[in-house]
Amino acid sequence: MSGESARRTGEWEEIVSAALVGTDRRPPAGMPEGAEPAPTLLERAAVQVVRRRAGQRLIRGEPLPVAPGEERPEVPVAAADRLARILGGEHPRLLPEWLGAAAAMGRRVPPHLLPQLLDHAAKDRSIRSHVAALAGRRGRWLAGLGRQEWSYLDREPDAAAGPGDDTWRLGSQGERLGHLRDLRAADPDAARDLLAGGWAQETPDDRLSFLQTLADGLADADEPFLEAALDDRRREVRQEAADLLIRLPRSRLAARMAERGRGCLRPSGGRIEVVPPTACDTATRRDGVRATPPRGTGERSWWLQQVVARTPLSVWTDTFGVPPDVLVGLKIVDWAREVRAGWVRAAVLQRDPAWARALFEVDPLAELLGVLRPAEREALTAEFVARHPVDGQLIMVLGGASAPWGPALTRAVLLKIIEMAGTQPWNLGELARLAGERADPAQHEAAARLSADQPTVQEVAAVLRYRSDMLKELS
Repeated sequence: MSGESARRTGEWEEIVSAALVGTDRRPPAGMPEGAEPAPTLLERAAVQVVRRRAGQRLIRGEPLPVAPGEERPEVPVAAADRLARILGGEHPRLLPEWLGAAAAMGRRVPPHLLPQLLDHAAKDRSIRSHVAALAGRRGRWLAGLGRQEWSYLDREPDAAAGPGDDTWRLGSQGERLGHLRDLRAADPDAARDLLAGGWAQETPDDRLSFLQTLADGLADADEPFLEAALDDRRREVRQEAADLLIRLPRSRLAARMAERGRGCLRPSGGRIEVVPPTACDTATRRDGVRATPPRGTGERSWWLQQVVARTPLSVWTDTFGVPPDVLVGLKIVDWAREVRAGWVRAAVLQRDPAWARALFEVDPLAELLGVLRPAEREALTAEFVARHPVDGQLIMVLGGASAPWGPALTRAVLLKIIEMAGTQPWNLGELARLAGERADPAQHEAAARLSADQPTVQEVAAVLRYRSDMLKELS
């Protein structure tokens, strides 16, 4: 050990000793006049720590691979600054909107924000697809350096991945998924054939995510492949295949479920007589009906609900000879809850607007709104807000109304806030948050003018203004 090293080792030992016994009993040697012992000791300890670390040799180490070049442009500086503030806690619920808008514009985030953004997406699955697009090549490079929490990035589609057979054969899960989605959009038959060619070699997770891409451009030509997927080893894959097949009215699964459904619901003097299934055999399970019910639900109740959900909705209008709006109002002799729950699920799976509209009038459920065209969805929701009190159901319906809300729905919600502010102000918190986060931000001036002396409305207008500025910065 050199003399200098010995001297520094002795200084460190003195610092440790003084810290252990206390500076009152052993003040630092050579302390300047008037200085406080404890801060002086801490300053010297900090200096020594830096010296010790700087003087250490690396035991082993390998140079990191060079980060690849980027193709997408960075978001503007003002937008990046706002993202940093959002990540830091300023209007954190607006993060998904910022990410979605930036991804749609083909941008990427600056490198210094990548670690924090990747950490957010590690905890929130809903933003991962946007983060994957915005992370760029450097984000994937970072995720590949061994940080396990960021490994999800490899499973998300890569917007920068180029087309070609090499991507499908050699790419990561995310690159292959992106390639398959692009191909499905351009040539649905080619995408299905590509997937079918190597189906048996795919992992269960890949089979499920790849199968979901067939929802876009679904056609009768997909039926043979999906029918074969009903025999898959993984239950989730079989369920996805059944959900897709029931959207094909001429599929073999639709015919089989129609036969089962007719045996469960029958006309009886202007009413609906219900005969639930008595068993769930292998063939029924193959068609997507799960045998084991959730805790607290009876088997026949569970089977009935699923059979109704997977029966083509045209079966009921043909069997009973009335349109959906009349049919949903008929008295159900027994098992009414299961039948209506099955109809709701069927309307969503089969994307039938007539059924969704009729069912919403009887039981306003948020999931039914997604089946309707935007204009009808807006009008129906605004009408519901106007006549319904502020409660959990209203909040759930508004949560299902796709953003951005148009003028009619926004005005209906703001008027509801004004109406309730004087009688139930404690009920307005979530309603105001939804309005601020889901209304079209271009309406911030109209919202502010609607009630200048109502604080909650002005709070909504302020959030809308914030979002308006946010989107302007990105563009």
